Amino acid sequence: MNRLDFEGRHAVVTGGAAGLGYAIAERLVGSGGSVTVWDRDEAAGQAAARRLGGGNGFVQVDVASEASVRQAVQATLQRKPRIDALVNSAGITGPNTRLWDYPVDDWRQVIDVNLNGLFLCCREVVPAMRAANYGRIVNIASVAGKDGNPNASAYSASKAAVIALTKSLGKELADTGVRVNCVTPAAVKTAIFDQMSQEHIQFMLAKIPMGRFGTPDEIAAMVAWLCTEECSFSTGAVFDLSGGRATY
Repeated sequence: MNRLDFEGRHAVVTGGAAGLGYAIAERLVGSGGSVTVWDRDEAAGQAAARRLGGGNGFVQVDVASEASVRQAVQATLQRKPRIDALVNSAGITGPNTRLWDYPVDDWRQVIDVNLNGLFLCCREVVPAMRAANYGRIVNIASVAGKDGNPNASAYSASKAAVIALTKSLGKELADTGVRVNCVTPAAVKTAIFDQMSQEHIQFMLAKIPMGRFGTPDEIAAMVAWLCTEECSFSTGAVFDLSGGRATY
């Protein structure tokens, strides 16, 4: 594993207790930094912070709650003076069903977590980054936000919105030391697969020219670089991690 330069930096990783979020947190720690894991699962979050080792911590947060996110920022800045990087990894898939059968409450929940939660985290963290005139924000979007997966309208719509939000915020902060980018993975085999039907999993695999799913470590490598100081001239950009699936 190449060691990226995140020495002495501090990151917040939402959804960092498991899966892709944890792999990203682990890579950042391995690159010399420290991480505060944000997750709504307290037991899993505490366990993740322990596995990451000394200097790393956990803050319980519901990213879809403005009050919870605000309190999480305050608690994080009490334990670390700066947030150098924010990785918005928390997300849910929602049910696999046709749009006209999609339960309204499930639609709202997917949008609340995947889009509104990401907006709230950026909204509350950006002022601290602007004050420091330095920061890296990496949003986890999806190739579904480019292509639109059938039977996943809420997920696809939320991830398309994440791409657009990234471009907008990147332009708003372009005259500062804060960079904002996103990645668009194809399916990565994590516990999030438990929320999907087997039919939908096979559909996603069939769309990937490499003929396999991505791994958390592969996604973490790109995200970690986007969190470093070396990523200085890319902002509002979308980085493909789709095994050849993405066509633009």
